[in-house]
Amino acid sequence: MGKEQSHIIVNRNFVKGEIDKRIYGSFVEHMGRVVYTGIYEPSHETADEDGFRRDVLDKVKEMGVTAVRYPGGNFVSCYDWRDGVGPVENRPRRLEIAWRAIETNEVGTNEFMKWARKAGIEPVFAVNLGTKGIENAVSLVEYCNMEGGTYYSDLRKEHGVEIPYGIKTWCLGNEMDGDWQIGHKTAQEYGRLAQETAKAMKQVDADIKVVSCGSSKSDMKTYPDWEAETLKYTYPYVDYISLHQYYGGQEMGTESFLSQSLDMEDYIKTVIGTCDYVKAWHRSDKTIYISFDEWGVWSVPDKEVAASVDASPWQVAPHLSEQIYTMEDALLFAGMMMNFLKYADRIKIACQSLLTNISAAIMTKEEGEVWVQPIYYPFMHMANYGSGKVLQGVDEIPAYDCALRKQVPYVDYVVVHNEEKKEVVLFAVNRMEGEMAEIALELQGFEAVRVIEHVTMHSLDKKATNLENHERVKPEQSDTSSLAQGVLTSRLPALSWNMVRIAI
Repeated sequence: MGKEQSHIIVNRNFVKGEIDKRIYGSFVEHMGRVVYTGIYEPSHETADEDGFRRDVLDKVKEMGVTAVRYPGGNFVSCYDWRDGVGPVENRPRRLEIAWRAIETNEVGTNEFMKWARKAGIEPVFAVNLGTKGIENAVSLVEYCNMEGGTYYSDLRKEHGVEIPYGIKTWCLGNEMDGDWQIGHKTAQEYGRLAQETAKAMKQVDADIKVVSCGSSKSDMKTYPDWEAETLKYTYPYVDYISLHQYYGGQEMGTESFLSQSLDMEDYIKTVIGTCDYVKAWHRSDKTIYISFDEWGVWSVPDKEVAASVDASPWQVAPHLSEQIYTMEDALLFAGMMMNFLKYADRIKIACQSLLTNISAAIMTKEEGEVWVQPIYYPFMHMANYGSGKVLQGVDEIPAYDCALRKQVPYVDYVVVHNEEKKEVVLFAVNRMEGEMAEIALELQGFEAVRVIEHVTMHSLDKKATNLENHERVKPEQSDTSSLAQGVLTSRLPALSWNMVRIAI
């Protein structure tokens, strides 16, 4: 059955949604080595005048990252932003409760914004609704966005930043549904606090967009009641609801492991439905969009992360959860990321977690090299070539049953029409182990000219990593795609990631 050809039809006029460039976002949290010796290492040979590693900045730009969420994550729920501004020598060293580390506060709001400008990314800031609340959030908006003439805006000027940052997107806390969160709340408690915080923040800057906390993962016992309950409070005052999701389970076997991107798709559809239910409940004409601002593949069991934190607590920038990704992991990662394209009509922000060293695409060695993991490449391809409109596909694709679910398509795909570049781009994963997949993509309403390139990434060893040999798993050019009479025929290697660009 796996050898049967997959048939896909797309039509120029049948558009699923317009892609928001912010879905190609990432996440920088004060956790482990994400900040210190990740993006920031003043003693490194490539460090610039502000202490940021130029080699990392180059990889971030090549990756195509457009937005970055900061400063957390669990970290934000016991963080006072005031600790991270002003003269560095006067900043306090704090116990960082979430990850049981020491936070030096050497990098804070103004340092991150310098880095953001160098990286060319849009900042997405989170406020502390765990141990702090309305006043702390409002004062940060004032510090960042007010012109001047007030206490906190003038304080920013004293700190050497004359022009306000104008940060537009703000997250109301982090994973407040989780009992692991410092300041965890019930849906009603969070809903009321988030409602009043959003109202107050928009009093300071009416132009900001605000993100209400959704579920931390699809298997939370409170999901999807959390969305329904919290949005009853926050719906009139917020613009997005956040979702988070990580998948592990590599030990289940490849078929089940790769099928988890379908669970993520169900998660997205359920939350969209819940948002629209609350929209009707409020008799509102406003649509709430999704910020999937934390997502990734997780390969280290939570108990091992907890054990690592407990074994050597209260270090500065400890080595924590520095996961090494395989070719197999990259395929699930790609499938998860393609979901943001498939639901581009409702998902407007997404932040891969994390940018450096922890569940990361980019890895650094202290005082040493930078290298990229297999997951880097699907992100880079979609971020650099996945812009424009997502086309609604009609398909007939052979499928398999596995322990987790039935009817999992062997080929996962999404098709994008980039009018500016005059091309149609097919992104596809072949979930078949040991068998090449053949697909026929019919392009209706296009004058298809030629195949620009077919880039593929695969390995004979699905557990191959880039740890020892940094070039072991990487994309290569393929000659297995051809175009005839408006139909693209492609052969996709077993367990592979693919991008096929077609000139129109």
